[in-house]
Amino acid sequence: MAKIFPNRARIVEVGPRDGLQNEKQPIDIDTRVQLINKLADAGLSYIEVGSFVSPKWVPQMAGSDQVFAGIERKQDVHYIALTPNLRGYEQAVLAGASEVAIFTTASEAFAQKNTNCSIAENLERFTPIIAKAKAQGMPVRGYISCIAGCPYEGDIPPEAVAQLAVKLIEMGCYEISLGDTIGSGTPEQITAILKVVLQHVPADKLAVHFHDTNGRALENIRVALQSGITVIDSAIGGLGGCPYAEGASGNVATESVIGLLDELNIAHGINLPKLLQASAFITQALKS
Repeated sequence: MAKIFPNRARIVEVGPRDGLQNEKQPIDIDTRVQLINKLADAGLSYIEVGSFVSPKWVPQMAGSDQVFAGIERKQDVHYIALTPNLRGYEQAVLAGASEVAIFTTASEAFAQKNTNCSIAENLERFTPIIAKAKAQGMPVRGYISCIAGCPYEGDIPPEAVAQLAVKLIEMGCYEISLGDTIGSGTPEQITAILKVVLQHVPADKLAVHFHDTNGRALENIRVALQSGITVIDSAIGGLGGCPYAEGASGNVATESVIGLLDELNIAHGINLPKLLQASAFITQALKS
């Protein structure tokens, strides 16, 4: 029997943060603001605007407060900030973020390289953030990286991903984005991971975040859609990668995801011509 696809999917656009943070040259504030405005105008309702991390670690995200101040806000658009610690959270609130995201990993080795602490210590850092967010009514989204493989550890057990997703939900995240950070996942592997995770966390609490290193991202998204997951992270123009995972190519391109959704007759609410204009804009900006 043919697998049934959902009627509608939601895109979380990560290009302005996860995409641009891995570009070699920093992009100026005005260009970042224009890109976000163009994405919102194209119908994207969830957009990662920037992150509040030390510019020493991620210089491309310097000035995220200025980006938040400069955007033309639409009432129905969620403007997201990545916040690795309480100070970052407080800066995001002051900047007017609609929601915040926290990030961890299913790989102990990657946690040490990426955050200089263990997974358990990483989760402890989130406790005050989530407590404050609950008190202030701020939605918190959780990221789990390296769900399919790690550049230091190799394959990651699906049970480790599931247990971490459960912990983040219990802590107060409304949604968990499962990330194939090095883009090594195959449809068979993603199917196996999702089968385990879905035994513990419902599909409506999950999103997927695939990198296209091996050209399998769209196949993996198809698997996720067949599993009932309807939220997809993607980046305009396929921007991104991961500064702590050498060789990881960019995120799956938002334009390509829209093409897949159209092929499967899944509604998404995105204006493709306007999306392509936004893609051409940032591509040109990166060349200049």
